Amino acid sequence: MACSVQFGRDGGVMKRRDFIRLIAGAMAFPVIARAQEARKIYRIFWISTGSEPDPFLDGFLEGLRSLGYVEGKNVVLEKHYGNPSALRQVISQLRRGDVDLAVSSGPATRAMATVKDIPVLFALSGDPVALGVVKSLAQPGTNFTGSTFLSLELAGKRVELLKDICPRIRRLAVLSNTDHPGEPSEWRATQQTCAGLDIVPTYVPFSGAGELDNALEVAGDSDADAMLVFPDVVTMVDRTKLAEFALAHRLPSMFGWSEYCEAGGLLSYGANQRATYRWLANYADRILRGEDPAVLPVIRPEKFELVINLKTARLLGVELDTSSILFRANKVIS
Repeated sequence: MACSVQFGRDGGVMKRRDFIRLIAGAMAFPVIARAQEARKIYRIFWISTGSEPDPFLDGFLEGLRSLGYVEGKNVVLEKHYGNPSALRQVISQLRRGDVDLAVSSGPATRAMATVKDIPVLFALSGDPVALGVVKSLAQPGTNFTGSTFLSLELAGKRVELLKDICPRIRRLAVLSNTDHPGEPSEWRATQQTCAGLDIVPTYVPFSGAGELDNALEVAGDSDADAMLVFPDVVTMVDRTKLAEFALAHRLPSMFGWSEYCEAGGLLSYGANQRATYRWLANYADRILRGEDPAVLPVIRPEKFELVINLKTARLLGVELDTSSILFRANKVIS
């Protein structure tokens, strides 16, 4: 059946100019909606136990810019730094209701665990399931999602690479922050690899930054041939101290991330953290556009980099000229 619209002068019939306005308004609605979306300013709450300058924040901002988010134009970042106890006070600000997304780094995620009202992205060196912020990596099932650097395969590979570069290693000091989600699994994986390589691992546990100096004393008295440090934010913050300790005790050292080598460590093997934070901006974009973090899987980086500090190798007398590990290195610091 055909449908017609009558145009007339009386109020009971739609006038031509009113009809034209109605149609024009309907056609303009999607354009107006997109313009309103473009004008929206998103507020992101960045919380970290680190400090500025913050290379991880730089990586995240780089990722946001590639997606069209410009700080001060269509996104505002509130940056908060401090120890976990101090950050818990800051987190209360999230209840004011104008924050669209929170991003936490390392131990700050533990402080964020009670946040339920807004989406939270994390980049965590430990296990988010053990921490209790997600139900599983594949199906987070909560308002949290992000990335974890924890990989038990990496734990074993680090021992193998250290053995490649220093084949005479028989005793290995393993420094491990027990206040780190997933730490027991990482230690078991390290033990298993050591057993297959005829290496005796000496477990040197500590709980938080306050016990690190005591742990170093224990490591110094352990009669070890080399030192392996599990990567986490505590050891990351004190990476220069750890590298200097290893050098002073003439211990070839293996770490988890390139920043440790830049501070003077001999070797590192793991994901590029800055690149991971840059990738995290993709999840931020998807969540800001309305996707539910509960169904966005927690990802584990699939590409890893081997970094060698040649200066440290020379100071330790480690011969690398004929070592195949040089050809495998993604980055060499001279």
